[in-house]
Amino acid sequence: MNLPKYQLKAESSLILFEFVSVGTKGNIPKLIKFSKTHLKDVYNLGFGNKKPDGEIDDVTVSNNGDTNKVLATVVSAVYAFTDKYPDVWVYATGSTQSRTRMYRMGITKYFEEARKDFDIYGLLNNEWIEFEKGTEFDAFLIKRK
Repeated sequence: MNLPKYQLKAESSLILFEFVSVGTKGNIPKLIKFSKTHLKDVYNLGFGNKKPDGEIDDVTVSNNGDTNKVLATVVSAVYAFTDKYPDVWVYATGSTQSRTRMYRMGITKYFEEARKDFDIYGLLNNEWIEFEKGTEFDAFLIKRK
């Protein structure tokens, strides 16, 4: 995706990324973290504001006026992570239904481009199926092609 995005800062393992959202509410530090799950080769994508203790706040809504730029930045972290770890699956869901909906809308908007590089699945009725536009999934699972 050739969209405006923020400069990412990451450590060498590419597990944790940081950037700063710049918008109407000021400069807001953000974190993206890929965490191992109990399933082999499946990582959870965590994202949100950076709390003072260095943890992720995935509940607060920033409304900083830069949603598309922030989502493009998260996508660039997914590309970097899956470049380094091409055999892993990345699991993503929002901390709320509205955030999951926002992720679905982002995937839908750029689906044709994204599916060139990723296999994309959605969780529907406790079953993983290939991503389909217009379907309200509960979570997403992607893997680099």
